[in-house]
Amino acid sequence: MQCSLETVVDAFASALRTVDGSGVAHKAFRPGIGPYGEADAVRAALQHMRSDSRFAEARTKRLPDMLIPGQWALEFKVIRSFGDNGLPAEHWSENVLHPYSGNTTSLGDCLKLILSGLPERKGIVVFGFEHAQAVVPLDPAIRSFELLAHHILQIQLSPGVERRVDGLSHPVHQVLRVFGWEVLNATHVA
Repeated sequence: MQCSLETVVDAFASALRTVDGSGVAHKAFRPGIGPYGEADAVRAALQHMRSDSRFAEARTKRLPDMLIPGQWALEFKVIRSFGDNGLPAEHWSENVLHPYSGNTTSLGDCLKLILSGLPERKGIVVFGFEHAQAVVPLDPAIRSFELLAHHILQIQLSPGVERRVDGLSHPVHQVLRVFGWEVLNATHVA
């Protein structure tokens, strides 16, 4: 059964909520999903996603970050404007905004996916955290990613999908936002 991008984003957001609700702290941080690193968050979410038969064969890899065989090759990025300690995080938006081939940003990941030769549909998922009343909203970084992809790198993305999860357990990372796009093609690969 083919999964839509909306289904994948919904399942990922729901799985992160489940991890958050477990009360488990990541490393030496406070409990909640917010402090997890990108790879650890994706692995933790996938453990829960696999209970759904649509994701039973999904696995994490180096390229792509998550493979749903025959369906999706997905790259993930985490963004958070504040650290576990409540202090502003420096350079937090760089994970999505550097428009250079070969780097590890979402834009670089789009180019990697386009050139990968993988037969699956290709997608980028950015997940981030805000306060309940966003002190630094993620929206400008997300919109900038879309503009850079389209206007600078000529990458065609599908319309974005977003899911919001309120009421997370972490005192700083209170809201989860998950954004996803299908990477359709590029007219110029840098």
